[in-house]
Amino acid sequence: MAKISSSRMDMEDGRLDDAILKQYGETVVGGASGTNAGASYEVAVASGNVFNLILNSATCTLTFTTPAASGTMSSFTLILRQDGTGGRLVTWPTVKWPGGSAPAVSSEAYAVNVFSFFTLDAGSTWFGVRSGAQFQSRSAFLGWGSNVSEFIGDNSTVTRSSPVQIGVLTDWSQISSKGSHTAAVKTDGTLWTWGFNTVGQLGLGDKLAVSSPVQVGTLTDWAQVSTGYDHTVATKTDGTLWAWGDNGYGQLGHNTAVTVDTSSPVQVGTLTTWSSVAGGGTNTLAVKTDGTLWAWGNNGAGQLGHNTAITLDRSSPVQVGTLTTWSSVFTGAQNSFAIRTNGTLWAWGFNNGNRLGDGTSTNRSSPVQLGTVTTWSQGAAGGNHGAAVRTDGTLWTWAFSNNGQLGHNDTASAVSPKQVGSLSDWAEVSVGQNHTIATKTDGTLWSWGVNSSGQLGHNDTTSRSSPVQVGGLTGWGAISASKNGTKAIVVLQP
Repeated sequence: MAKISSSRMDMEDGRLDDAILKQYGETVVGGASGTNAGASYEVAVASGNVFNLILNSATCTLTFTTPAASGTMSSFTLILRQDGTGGRLVTWPTVKWPGGSAPAVSSEAYAVNVFSFFTLDAGSTWFGVRSGAQFQSRSAFLGWGSNVSEFIGDNSTVTRSSPVQIGVLTDWSQISSKGSHTAAVKTDGTLWTWGFNTVGQLGLGDKLAVSSPVQVGTLTDWAQVSTGYDHTVATKTDGTLWAWGDNGYGQLGHNTAVTVDTSSPVQVGTLTTWSSVAGGGTNTLAVKTDGTLWAWGNNGAGQLGHNTAITLDRSSPVQVGTLTTWSSVFTGAQNSFAIRTNGTLWAWGFNNGNRLGDGTSTNRSSPVQLGTVTTWSQGAAGGNHGAAVRTDGTLWTWAFSNNGQLGHNDTASAVSPKQVGSLSDWAEVSVGQNHTIATKTDGTLWSWGVNSSGQLGHNDTTSRSSPVQVGGLTGWGAISASKNGTKAIVVLQP
C-alpha cells in the first residue's frame, strides 16, 4: 500500500508540493532483487486496490489479471516510481486512454506517476487515466564540516559533523567549493554564492560575507561554475566566460595592467567558445569547444603549463601547447591536471610530496602523462593529494596520506596512482585539503581522511583511512570537498 502525506496540494498544475511518498510493500519491476520474473509484473486485481511498483528495467511490461466478474466494477490505483537511473519505459496491456493514446510516464530519476484503472466486463476492456497529481524528484543542497574557516551555508557558525540541509531551495544541479566560499548553479540557470567575501569572490557587488545562498544578479543562463581559493569563474550557455574576485596574479584573465579585484562578474574577453573552466588556488584553466586548453594567473610552480623557463604569470588566457584533444581539467592548490579525449591523464605544476603522481617530486612546467592508462574519466585534486576514477569504475589516489586521505587503510604516501580497494562501482570523486569524498553508481556517498571539523559527515571527529559510507541515503549527485568541509547535492525521492 502507498500512503501520501502533504502540506499543500495544487491540482491546477498537476503537482503535489512538499509531499513525501512513503513506500509500503513496494515491488521491483526488473532486476535481480525483484520478486517478479524478469522485467514483467502481473497486477492481480483481486489481491488489492493499490499497487506500488519501482521501475528498474529498461522496459517494464505490465499485465492486469483476476478482475471481478462481468457486470461488477474492478478498479485499482497503480503507483509507478522510476529508480535512481530513471528513463524506464512501460509496456501497457490493452487500455482505453483519454484521447486514444497512453500518457507519457515521467522519466526522471525517482519520479512518481499515479494511474487509475477500472473495468466493467471482467477485463475485456480496461479504462485508464493518469492522475493529475504527479510527483517529481527534487534536489536538496547539504553541507557539513567547518563553519568557522568557511561557511557551510546553513546561516549559522556552528560546525557540523553530519549533513544538514542548506536553505529550502531545491533543483540544484552543480556546485564548487575549493576554499572559503561556495558557488552553485540551479537547474533554472541561476547562480548562487555564499561564504567569505574579502575580495568580492561572491560576485554580489560588495565584500560582505554571506552565511547562506544569495543569487548572483538575475540572469538565468549560467552553465557551470568553479571556485578558486578567492576567485570564481563561470561559463554561460552562450559559451562566454566570466570571472570575479581576487586578481592578485591575473587569475581573472581580464588582461588588466594592474591586478584589479572585481566584486561582480566580468566577461573574460569576447569569445563564445568556452566549454568548461576550473579555478585553481590562484590560477585558472579552461577548455574550449575546439578541444584546446588555456591557462592564466599564478605560474609560481609551472602550474600554467606554458613550459616557460621562468615562472611567468599571465593576466589573460594563453594556450597550453597546441593539442586540440583536451576533454576536462581539474586543479589543486598549485598544480593542474587534465584528461584528454583518448582517456589519458596529464599533470603539471608543484610536485613536492609527489602531488602530481608522476613518480617524481620534480615540478613540471608543461603537461606530463601519468602512466600509460587510457581509461581515465574524472578526477579531483586538493592541497596535498589527488584522485581519479577510471571508466571501469575503479578509484585511484596519490600523494600525501598523513591523515589517511588516500583511502588505502594506512597513512603511507603514494608516488603514483594507487587503487583504493578492489571495487569497480565508483562514479565521482572530490578532494579537500586532507579528505576525500566519492559517490558510487548505486547513489551512496563515502568519505575518508582527516575529520577534525566533521568534514567526513559521520557525526563524529574521528579520521578514517579507508572509505566509510555517509549515512544511509542514496541519490547523491554532485559533490564538492572544500578545505575543511563538504558540500553535496542529493536527489530527494518523492
